[in-house]
Amino acid sequence: MFVRLAVAACALVSAMSIVCMAAIERGIIIREGIIYVAADPSSAKLSNIGRGREVAIVERSPGWLNVVGTVENDPEQETERNVTGWIVDKGVITPATPSGDKIIFGEAVDSEAEASRRAGRKGAAQDAMRLYARMAEYFPTSPLAAEAAYRSADIRWQIEAIDASTRPSSREHDPSMKYQIDDQYMKKVIKKFPGTKWADLAAYRLLDNKTCGEWAAEAKCPELEATLYMKYADEHPQSPKTPESLYKAAWRYSALILMYKNNNDGKKAADSVARATSVAKRILSQYPDNNDWSTRAERLLYMVQNNMPTFGSTVE
Repeated sequence: MFVRLAVAACALVSAMSIVCMAAIERGIIIREGIIYVAADPSSAKLSNIGRGREVAIVERSPGWLNVVGTVENDPEQETERNVTGWIVDKGVITPATPSGDKIIFGEAVDSEAEASRRAGRKGAAQDAMRLYARMAEYFPTSPLAAEAAYRSADIRWQIEAIDASTRPSSREHDPSMKYQIDDQYMKKVIKKFPGTKWADLAAYRLLDNKTCGEWAAEAKCPELEATLYMKYADEHPQSPKTPESLYKAAWRYSALILMYKNNNDGKKAADSVARATSVAKRILSQYPDNNDWSTRAERLLYMVQNNMPTFGSTVE
């Protein structure tokens, strides 16, 4: 009796409140679908519902599901609304679906690949972002949960970063004056999956908000950024991004050499030579098999040792 009352309440308000969700089965759509007025494909269509969207299953009928589904209301404003109706019972993954975590993750990977194609499906990146997020939410104990949470946060970060790069504030010298990318999703990955590769990667992304827009040949920016990258490398020694972080620090130290020389500060220039050399050698020592960064470190070391500029005009 209680379940029937809960179902009726959910259908009446057409929303997926916490109380309703406790009484009703939930699912994630992994294919484009249509919400109909009735369990009949000839009935009126209420809305399309896309990949990664959540539904509350109110009732089951052979081949059909009566659902409250979250659909896109205004793509430009990124608003959503709930629609109650019937969908074909295909492509709805619930926590009870065997290998449901892998199925949703696989659909997310496919959508992400589609987004990377030149003529890929419109909205595929957002589809992947939702699918990864829902997979981590629905299957929190899955071995794929941490990676899914990070991938969702990373897609969101990349989308925002593109927007941030078009803003006038992207050229600000002071990092605090730049448009700040929303970091709550990356921080959630770090909090929920501490000590994992994915938490390390999330922490690296957060550095984007702390770096300068343009240096304008001022030493304070590379000084700040070198410190940030060195701190990251020291705090995340097992991160896949640590060799890259060390290289970015070494390159900034090498850039400071010329800046200090131009300011007639020989002492700081010499100190920067020592720092760039030390960090480059650290990369060669700790990551000799990482060809991307060890070879670049070797090149950087050669340039520093031979007094070759690595920043500004490199033509002599």
